[in-house]
Amino acid sequence: MAAYQLIIIGGGLSGLAAGIRAARFGYKTLILEQHGLPGGLNSYYLRQGRLLETGLHAMTNCAAPRDKHAPLNRLLRQLHLSRKQFSFHEQLGSEIRFPGRFLRFTNDPAVLEEEIARCFPGRIDAFRRLKQQIAAYDPFAMVPWRSARSFLHRQLDDPELEDMLLLPLMIYGNAEEQDMDLGQFVIMFRAVFEEGFFRPEATMREFLSLLVAQYRDFGGELRYRSPVARIITQGGRVSGVLLDTGQELHADAVLSTAGIPETIRLSGWTADPVEFSGSMSFMETISLLPGAISTELGRERTIVFYNTHQTLAYRRPADFIDPSWGVICFPDHFSGLPQKETAQIRVTNAASFPLWKGLAPETYTREKQRCTEAATAASEEIIGNYRSSIVYQDSFTPVTIERFTRKAHGAVYGSSRKIKDGRTPWSNLFLAGTDQGYLGIVGAMLSGITMVNQHILR
Repeated sequence: MAAYQLIIIGGGLSGLAAGIRAARFGYKTLILEQHGLPGGLNSYYLRQGRLLETGLHAMTNCAAPRDKHAPLNRLLRQLHLSRKQFSFHEQLGSEIRFPGRFLRFTNDPAVLEEEIARCFPGRIDAFRRLKQQIAAYDPFAMVPWRSARSFLHRQLDDPELEDMLLLPLMIYGNAEEQDMDLGQFVIMFRAVFEEGFFRPEATMREFLSLLVAQYRDFGGELRYRSPVARIITQGGRVSGVLLDTGQELHADAVLSTAGIPETIRLSGWTADPVEFSGSMSFMETISLLPGAISTELGRERTIVFYNTHQTLAYRRPADFIDPSWGVICFPDHFSGLPQKETAQIRVTNAASFPLWKGLAPETYTREKQRCTEAATAASEEIIGNYRSSIVYQDSFTPVTIERFTRKAHGAVYGSSRKIKDGRTPWSNLFLAGTDQGYLGIVGAMLSGITMVNQHILR
């Protein structure tokens, strides 16, 4: 039976970061990935010779090289990567659109202040006080859940402004319906509104290749197409894993990035996976069109967060998707990126996993086409018509997300109940990733590193 000091379940960003950190310190480490590519939710696939990214709209937590304490720079130091190896481009600027109002923001926090002063002049002083409260709050303290909505309302007393601020933060990092934990709100506020968006210079394929190469350079082992059938437990500890092939692998410790419900299933954890199953999932529609048309539609915007109602209904929809609110991303609209011959528009809308899961194959295909058309039409109401210019279009649903990430119910941000210290009933089985509580690309990677630092290297 093969033996390792650490086995990591899942080759997504948190798993890769955890693997790099452990292997760097000489731990015999194995990452087991069920698919043929790394990245998990943040990966890529090929269709008709075209590379399409999944997950990544933009990375949050942009930081200048001189800001040594910024999450991005701490992450790169922990991974032993230099800024020269990791060149990136900042957003051009993004927008929050509600009926009759819009707020622009960039990686300069002053822009959002100016926009709130323009659009909500009576609330600008309250917004500045809100920022002071956020700066003083410790989002990683082990404290009971607190309502971000109640906190915002006490500070701002303006439901529309509160919803406008919540929309980007919820859709980029909230597992709960209608509200979010105050600590998670603070993390996302800093990541989106104070540090801002950027993306790697190349595609996710090159970014993932950089991480895999770093991991292997430190001596780490990575196996693709190696689903875990069971986590082997005995005497209050885990002793290893059983693969679908029937092979047993011994480990001194196991780190699972598969989410709490899947870890419960694999380990026999006496907990109800339904209690830990998230409800927020999404459908994404990717359209390729001529670069010049994308530039015209984008009008110097990188991401548009839109809501066609006065109030935000951040919840699982009653229909297959809810195109009344969502995200429109122009992944090619970042500062310094040259205009491409073919560019993407990505539209993301809330979707109902139970409805998608229950469809027969032929009905699934038909419903997917209907929802793709509805998402496209809704986005055209915001940015203008582009259907006649589409050269290729594809979509993926909550069922696809569950199949490729093992996230129960296709819940992109995992369970609404996080286990911040990553501990499980077994003393050497730990959680990392979304259900440990760090969200976003930088957050997911910091989660893997933090869990290795706290539970493995010590």
